[in-house]
Amino acid sequence: MMTSGTTASAARKQLRQIIDGDACVFPASVHDPISVRIAEELGFEMGMFAGSVASLTVLGAPDVILLTLSEFADQARRITRGCGLPVFCDADHGYGNALNVKRTVEELETAGVAGLSIEDTDLPIQHGSNGKASLLSIEEGVGKIRAAVAARQDQNLVIAGRTGAASMTDSDDATRRLVAYEQAGADILFTVGIKTPEQLQTLSSATSLPLFLGGLPVDMMDREELARHRVRIALQGHQPFAAAVQAIYDTLAALRSGTMPADLERVASKETMARLMRRDRVDSDIDDFLS
Repeated sequence: MMTSGTTASAARKQLRQIIDGDACVFPASVHDPISVRIAEELGFEMGMFAGSVASLTVLGAPDVILLTLSEFADQARRITRGCGLPVFCDADHGYGNALNVKRTVEELETAGVAGLSIEDTDLPIQHGSNGKASLLSIEEGVGKIRAAVAARQDQNLVIAGRTGAASMTDSDDATRRLVAYEQAGADILFTVGIKTPEQLQTLSSATSLPLFLGGLPVDMMDREELARHRVRIALQGHQPFAAAVQAIYDTLAALRSGTMPADLERVASKETMARLMRRDRVDSDIDDFLS
């Protein structure tokens, strides 16, 4: 199923309803057309395509900005074309400066995503940093958010201003940055690294936009409590991809050790596979156009 402009617009409106609502949702971590169809079938409100998962899926590499924009956008397109679920993606630092951010938004909007985040981490990690990332100036971060907002053609495309300052510097810096990104035109504020309810309260009190959180401790993952602080989206992590890797590893190991295919456990049934690959639609097209 190809994602049309109408389908992409509808998905963006669904995401807008989430961030304009009063509940907190946990997105499904997705990485390909089958995973997003599973998420849609199970009733998830939205999907999340993370940069780290993209790097693993496309390159089998860690999340150190080895993936290119075109590779990321191509995989995002494969995901969105396979479903009607809103898909939010982590566009990292926008693949360069503010002008590159404009190009990133153009490509990802064309790929059919419902929303994306631009972060203020100085990426890729610089020589001499001993592998530790640092933050851009607030001014440069603001420039990137302004560029992202200016680049979109569909005003329903959700732009998130993102910072990791809560874990890289301190809560006060995180607050200053997110206030600035709110003023720059972001639709939602995305922060990672909050570890205490007090930090969340400080951030919520200083801003007025909906909040998007990642990296929360388990004891803060109460949806109702998060919703009371204007958190509309909270990430649970990207375990589905890791689970898929383990399943493939175990299956190949079993086959290598002599297990017969018919004796393998926890293999999707033919009915499940047919449903997720939309076999009935393909068969209908065969009847209509090839008979």
